[in-house]
Amino acid sequence: MPTKINVAQALASSESIWEQEIVPALHDYIRIPNKSPAFDPAWRENGHMDRATSLIEAWCKAQPIPGLKVEVVRIEGRTPVLFMEVPGEGQVDDTVLLYGHLDKQPEMVGWREGLSPWEPVREGDKLYGRGAADDGYSGFASLAALRLLHEQRIPHARCVVLIEGCEESGSRDLPAYIDALAGRIGKPSLVVCLDSGCGNYDQLWTTTSLRGLVQGTLEVNILREGVHSGVGSGVVPSSFRILRQLLSRIEDEATGRVLVGALHVNIPAERTAQARAAAEVLGGTVVSELPWVDGARPVTDDAAELLLNRTWRPALSVTGAEGLPPLANAGNVLRPFTRAKLSMRIPPRVEPNAAAKALKAALEKDPPYGAEVRFHVSEPSGGWDAPATAPWLEAAMQASSKAFFGKPAMGLGEGGTIPFMAMLGEKFPAAQFLITGVLGPGSNAHGPNEFLHIGMAKRLTCCVASVIADHRAAR
Repeated sequence: MPTKINVAQALASSESIWEQEIVPALHDYIRIPNKSPAFDPAWRENGHMDRATSLIEAWCKAQPIPGLKVEVVRIEGRTPVLFMEVPGEGQVDDTVLLYGHLDKQPEMVGWREGLSPWEPVREGDKLYGRGAADDGYSGFASLAALRLLHEQRIPHARCVVLIEGCEESGSRDLPAYIDALAGRIGKPSLVVCLDSGCGNYDQLWTTTSLRGLVQGTLEVNILREGVHSGVGSGVVPSSFRILRQLLSRIEDEATGRVLVGALHVNIPAERTAQARAAAEVLGGTVVSELPWVDGARPVTDDAAELLLNRTWRPALSVTGAEGLPPLANAGNVLRPFTRAKLSMRIPPRVEPNAAAKALKAALEKDPPYGAEVRFHVSEPSGGWDAPATAPWLEAAMQASSKAFFGKPAMGLGEGGTIPFMAMLGEKFPAAQFLITGVLGPGSNAHGPNEFLHIGMAKRLTCCVASVIADHRAAR
């Protein structure tokens, strides 16, 4: 089916809105070191959260969209939420919910010369800086999409835009807001999330699943204090060696396979087929998009298996450590303890609390040498598997991608976690989901040299507008 939007007009308008309004606002947004509360416990005192919220609020309030209401909602002790409403046509209880977040990951080391997490740099279609792609652009793009519809007088259902400030901390504040705003949110029949990724910048990509996450600190104590290694080594087992043994209980160090059975699921046949179709399109870019050192190679050469590894199989990362002094201060001392931050990605359909319990049991049971071993689990987050796509939505996604990219839409799972999706999937089981975003090859969210692909964002804005128009027509 053809898109209901005048393609040339929408592209021209999106180009203008992005270049003249959104990109300058994102420059200001990047300069705000608005780290998520998990990384900035003094976020209230520092004021960066309020600065970022106020910046986006002011831009949104200035948008020429009839009936637009913009409000910053605050619950005591929690990060703020931007809540926006745009009236629509059709069934009064029908709602499109658009979601994003404005908090950021920390700086990370390794930015190349000339780039910085807190100073925007544009190079062609790439806007470098922390948080623009993950996920500062979402509030701007959501209203820009609705603006395109109003410019062409195309009807749409009532729309609610929700931008939270705690996603990078596991959305721990969001359930309270969902409950408090339940009457105003209504019952969405379509959820649009702009916090996900894309396999390339050449077509519309929709996310069909997300992994969950179990994080925690593994702590091994063997001594009350450090001792000279000439006295203790060979008598006292190294806390680091004990930690290595414990990690081998949960991961095969030769292959990376997670050894805890409760963390695995049977991958649905349709998701396997989807990964293989995506691998046909992406080919070697599944590997080449990553910043390998010379001579390094992936765990397998099968692109489809790599995609399934990062979307439907558990995987362990050690993301931090304590008890290890800097090299310059590393004396000949047998250290009393070692701590490691573990990040275990879990597949969709794995219950996160059960996964955390299984992981804790595997690590703490029968500690080697009678050492003190504790695994302190943070709040686990569940994954998400999209419901079956309604025929109207499949047709709408294909029509928008072909109209604004000239290529068909593709679906693929993502390896990251968006806690809001699991939350909404439980609350609104009848809703349809368009989960998409601009985090494509090289964009490196959470890492150094993060960038927003502006050309992708312009066309994605048009696609979102087109799908929302088709949603209204299908009701």
